[in-house]
Amino acid sequence: MTAINTASDPITQVHRQAVSAPLTEVAGLLQEVLSRRLTAFIAGVKDGKTVSRWANGEVTEIREHETEQRLRMAYEIAQLLLLHDSPQTVKAWFIGLNPQLDDRSPAEVIREGQLREALAAARAFVVGG
Repeated sequence: MTAINTASDPITQVHRQAVSAPLTEVAGLLQEVLSRRLTAFIAGVKDGKTVSRWANGEVTEIREHETEQRLRMAYEIAQLLLLHDSPQTVKAWFIGLNPQLDDRSPAEVIREGQLREALAAARAFVVGG
């Protein structure tokens, strides 16, 4: 039996990046691709200024475990989609109604904490378009 080299697998690479990326990178990319307001919505924070504070390093830790989970999942999904599509398409995917998510937007699903469902929908989108 031979070992599978998962280091070259894009899904594994994107996951590793999402786990290890500093908060400034996570928030910065999401703010750039999705917008500050949409990132705040996904993370479940009231103010888009919070996202900017994360992105510029003014705030380096997120107190709420669930908030950081949602943020990192959105980052992982955005990175995965950016391997295949433009930033405009990625943003449209996050806000559009998705038939795999019972016609809810991925942004809403992530905010509600249904991270596995959102990730599965993103992977399906990458595979099937």
